[in-house]
Amino acid sequence: MKLILLTIGLLAVAVIGITIKIWAKKDGKFAGTCASQSPFLNPEGENCGFCGKTPEEMKNCEDQSHS
Repeated sequence: MKLILLTIGLLAVAVIGITIKIWAKKDGKFAGTCASQSPFLNPEGENCGFCGKTPEEMKNCEDQSHS
């Protein structure tokens, strides 16, 4: 029973944290959500599977099409 309550409590803290982050961000949008921006997720430098942009095109990304 203690484990279930602890799990629910930790999940509640995580959800509250994400909610606060969304609330604090302008327009509730996360910055840099395109995977092609991350060298850890895209070591080969492939284009974004969602919008088709290259990592070089995403460096100064002002386009909010991913949101």
